[in-house]
This record gives sequence, structure tokens and C-alpha cells, in this order.
Amino acid sequence: MVVCLKQVGTADRVREREIHSLTAEIECLKNPPSVGLSSHLDGLREENAKLKYRLNVLKRSLQEERSQCSKTMMNINQRLQEIFGEAIREAFPDLENAPLAVTPNQQAKFGDYQCNSAMAMAQMMKSKGLKVNPREIAEKIQQKIPDNELIEKTEIAGPGFINVHLKRSFVSKLLTNLLLNGVGLHPVIVDFSSPNIAKEMHVGHLRSTIIGDSMCRLFEFLGYEVLRLNHVGDWGTQFGMLIAHLQDKFPDYLSVSPPIVDLQAFYKESKKRFDVDEDFKKRAYQCVVKLQSKDPAFIKGWNLICDVSRKEFQKVYNCLDIQIIERGESFYQNMMTAVVKEFEAKGLVEMDEGRKIVFAPGQQIPLTVVKSDGGYTYDTSDLAALRHRLFDEQADIIIYVTDSGQSTHFQLVFAAAQMIGWYDPKVTRVEHAGFGVVLGEDKKKFKTRSGDTVRLMDLLDEGLKRSMDKLKEKERDKVLTPEELTKAQQSVAFGCIKYADLSHNRINDYMFSFDKMLDDRGNTAAYLLYAFTRIRSIARLANIDEVTLRKAVETTEIVLEHDKEWKLGKCLLRFPEILQKILEDLLLHTLCDYLYELATTFTEFYDSCYCVEKDRQTGDVVKVNMWRMLLCEATAAIMAKCFDILSIKPVSRM
Repeated sequence: MVVCLKQVGTADRVREREIHSLTAEIECLKNPPSVGLSSHLDGLREENAKLKYRLNVLKRSLQEERSQCSKTMMNINQRLQEIFGEAIREAFPDLENAPLAVTPNQQAKFGDYQCNSAMAMAQMMKSKGLKVNPREIAEKIQQKIPDNELIEKTEIAGPGFINVHLKRSFVSKLLTNLLLNGVGLHPVIVDFSSPNIAKEMHVGHLRSTIIGDSMCRLFEFLGYEVLRLNHVGDWGTQFGMLIAHLQDKFPDYLSVSPPIVDLQAFYKESKKRFDVDEDFKKRAYQCVVKLQSKDPAFIKGWNLICDVSRKEFQKVYNCLDIQIIERGESFYQNMMTAVVKEFEAKGLVEMDEGRKIVFAPGQQIPLTVVKSDGGYTYDTSDLAALRHRLFDEQADIIIYVTDSGQSTHFQLVFAAAQMIGWYDPKVTRVEHAGFGVVLGEDKKKFKTRSGDTVRLMDLLDEGLKRSMDKLKEKERDKVLTPEELTKAQQSVAFGCIKYADLSHNRINDYMFSFDKMLDDRGNTAAYLLYAFTRIRSIARLANIDEVTLRKAVETTEIVLEHDKEWKLGKCLLRFPEILQKILEDLLLHTLCDYLYELATTFTEFYDSCYCVEKDRQTGDVVKVNMWRMLLCEATAAIMAKCFDILSIKPVSRM
């Protein structure tokens, strides 16, 4: 799976927060407590020096990246607010919540933008008994404006306006950048799942499909425009082998393709013949040549094989609610020749026993870009795909999520791309986010009892069966309508399979166990779905409709006096921090851990704080603590968004 992202300045904001934090720490060290000062003075000096060094490194990093004029359209007003915000903090460190006002200048002769903070700051100081001339405040702010890529000069006018003149050269770069890269964000590309044509999807495709979809949902929630691509294996020698074998065993293949199960069997048979029968091997290569030369008959047969495979893949995608567009290896075929020529033109190709190979700096293994028979390889295909994503899709971040066994391959591809100058890792993030394999309960690679690979559709069908058994065991079939029961069955079955994968660190192998994932105790989707349904039912059982809750949001203050209210409130507000962390390390189990923590924290709150008070004899509602109902709603809203990112569908009744 490949994730190509457009940067939108999140890293800048993180670094700025770190800069502010370090600045505060340095200020604290300037005024150490007097008690025991002599014994700690040397340590404080050393710590201060370290903090200052890190602060300078961060500032330089931020400045360098901004000066390079990234592909994203810059929000100039926002950037100026950052600059003046820093200047105000430097000039008036003791003034908390100082007003910050930066607006476009209405008269061009006075500059391009104007900072109007000085007058409001003077009023704030006056209310605290400090009488300061606004113009003097403006002068102090002006003196503390940090070096930046944007401002040519500043002038103080009138009672304390700071007029800002932008650097024309930098604005010119921004305009050029706009014309080169277009308006707005470039698309995020997520390349995931990637099954092979003529083969059924198996349990090995489960992780890439689930992890890839969840990453798409995360980036979509954060405002990225996401293009979901399926890099299927739909080209190469194997199709020459298969077509040559079908000519012998299934001569009607040009009018109707065999079903997927037979195709897979034919594929295995063709591979055996290819390895032992020289005449068959020659015929298979002739078929490859005709396929690559776009012979109409061979293209027709190939398309029929692909169509049968697509229909089978779609059954899996429908179950798992996967939206994806196919863009297989065949898409990049016409680009490979140009890629090889580009490497040759720069003198980066070597000959090795008839092969054309590329050695990247620091790598012991070469990439094979052309085989001795003149054919291309996966190395060539992946180089062409990466080049297309960098130059045609203009992605700023590209993340490949496949099994960890491919890490060496991608390391070579990335190194070669850097060597040829396709991207600078300081500017463009390209990395492989690998994942472990799915194990059976015997802690060996997940197989059927006969030792075959587990078909993914069989796995999903088994999940549906076990989910229904679980619901009937709890006698939910007696209280739910047939439609509600089916929805609950699908929610639990597919939700549990997804959550069992995503709740484990993707880097590690994980053990697949229906019994564990369907357990409604502990950190499982079953527990969380039941918990969510209970939270959603609180307002319904108290006869509070959605309109009433919306009005309460506007009129009711959320009180956080009880320890459990405070704990829940803080937990809810950590949601953005969690998402930021996942953006940085792409470890989705962090979201699962947070979701489970939120559910258990809510349970503590609900057990300790009455949301709805009822008459013990009649059961009638006598009092509704509306601020606690709002905490319930906030919890449900955050849990719903977590479920959405994890591609789990909760139901209203379970």
C-alpha cells in the first residue's frame, strides 16, 4: 500500500509548539529557585545550553523549509500572524493572551499588511494599571520581529500601526509555484490491497487492505483529497504462461474465461509446465511478446481473465466497505522504457551477465531494471510508479505499506530515486511502513487444516457465522428485528476482524483468533460496539431528542467538578493529539488504544455520575443532568469518528 500525501504545514505547527515550549523552559532556567542553588548551578547551565542548541536547530529547520517555498499555497496572513505572535511573546513575555491582529492594508502606499495589536495591548495593560504608549509597544514588537522569508520591511504609523511590506521576490516565487502546481492541495495517493489477477484474495491480503483503507479514512478526515489505488499484479510473464496453458486446456478462453477457482488451478499448472517443459516455455514467452505488443486476440483473453478476477475481488471489498480504483502494473508499462533510458543517460546503469542493473549509494544489492531476455522487472515497475507519483501526481509524502518482507526492495528503490535526483528526502517524505504476517492460534503462519492459504472470502463468511452465533447466544434475535439482527451481525463480524488487525502494532505479527476478537470483554470491537450502543441509548431512554441536545449545547455549561467528569473531559480533548501522532508514525493501534481508554473512562464516569435520575419505585425520570448528557454526546461523537477512521460500522441497536 502506498500513501502519497500533500503537506499542509502540520510539521511546521508542531515545531513551532516545540520552539515555544523550549523558550519557556529556558526562561525558567534563567530564574532558578534560590534554595540549594549552588549545588545545581552547573547542571542548570548545561541544561540551558542544550535547550538553546535545540531551539536554534528547530528555528533553522523551520526557516529553511519555509524559504524553499513548498508546493502548498501559503496562507500569508496566517504566516504573518505566526511571525508577529512570536515577536509579541518576545517583547512582552509577561503579557498573557496578548491580542493578535494582522489584516491586509487597505491603502497600498502604507504597505501590504498591517499589524494592529499595539492599541489593543495598550488597553489591556491599562486595565492592569500599566500606562504604556501604543507607539512604544509597536516599536518593541518591531524590534523583536524574527528573521523570516516573507517581510521586506516594517514601518510604524499613526498611534501604533505596524505596516508590513512583503518581499516581492518571495511573492514571485509563490506565484510561480501556484502556476507550476495548481491551486489548492494535490491529491493523496493511497496504493493498497494489491492482489494478483487470476488468483483469489487470501488472508495475506487482509492486512494491506484493512490498514490501507483506515489510513485513507484518517487522511480524508484531516482534509486531504485522497485517491485510493489498487496496484494489482496484472502484467508479466505469468500471463504468457497462463494464456499458453489455456490454449491447451480451455480453448474457449477468448470468449469466456474460466471461473476464478479454475483460473488459479490453471495458473499453478502453467507454472509447473513452464519450469520443466522447454517447448512450453518458448510458447509462453511468445505469448508474452504478443501480449506486450497489444495483439487484439491476446488483449481480449487477458481482459476476460482480469474481469473475472475483479468480480471476485469486489466481493471482498463489498464486505469490508472498501472503495478503491484499480491501477495495476500494466498502467506503468509504457513508462518503463523512459525510466531505463533516464538512468542510462545519467550513466547509472551497469551490465551484469546480460542484465542491466543499478547500484544505489550505500546499497549492497543492485536493482535489475532490464532482464537478460530484455524484459522488465518489479524493480522497473516500482521505479516507474514512484516517478509517476512524484512528477505527475506531485505528491509530497509517499508511504508504501506492504508486508515487512519487501522492506529491502523498497529501500533500494528509494535510494535509486534519490540518486537520480527525483526527490530530496529533506523535502519529500518517502518511506516504507511494513507490517507483520497473520498467524494462526498455533502461532504459525495462518493456514487451513490441509496446509493451504486461507481464502479471504471463506474467512469473512466464517466471521459472519460466528457473529450470528454470538448474537443468538445473547438472545439478541429475540429483541431485534430481522433487519437489525443482520446489521448487528455484519457490524460485529467485519468490525471485529478489522479491529483485531488494527489494534495490534502493524510492525509485529499478530495471532488471528475468532474467539478472542468476538469476546465482548477487553479491548475488542465487540466490547466497544456494545459500549457505544449503550452510550447512544442514554438520551433515548431519557426521552431527550436530538433537537433538545443541540439547544443544550448552546445554553448549558459543561461542568467538570467531579473527578470523573474532569478525567473524561481531558480524555476527549486528547483526540487531536492522537491523530497527530498517527500522522507521524502511521501506527493505527494508537487510535484503538485511545478508543478503548475513552470507553473505559466513560464507564468510570457513568458509574460515578448520575446522568439521568429516576424514581426508584416507578422508574420515571425525575431529573436530567444536562451537562452530563452533553459529555455522553461528546463521547459518542468522538467514538463514532474513531469507528469511522477504523472503518467499523456501529449500529443503533445491538
